[in-house]
Amino acid sequence: MYAIAIVRYRRPLEEVIVHQEPHRAYLRELKAQGTLLASGPQDPRYGGIFLLRVPDDNVQAALDKVRDDDPFYQAGVAQYELLPWNVIIGKDDLDTIIAR
Repeated sequence: MYAIAIVRYRRPLEEVIVHQEPHRAYLRELKAQGTLLASGPQDPRYGGIFLLRVPDDNVQAALDKVRDDDPFYQAGVAQYELLPWNVIIGKDDLDTIIAR
């Protein structure tokens, strides 16, 4: 199952940046595990967006863990909108990219 996470900052950018390095280290861990496929800040910088791949069973629990373990979320500087995504058109393309 794929998912989109929309992260919105709850505090001014100056307060968010304080937690940026631990947040990015966490994202690198998710990438190494194969959970995070792509991420980056929105433009203008009000938050960020992640493309995720999570197991088909217990999708919500996996997404909640992604959110709960994020230093941004733990510090209270960001909120998450977690959107499970049942890709139909283009799923084979995404699966091919991930298999590389």
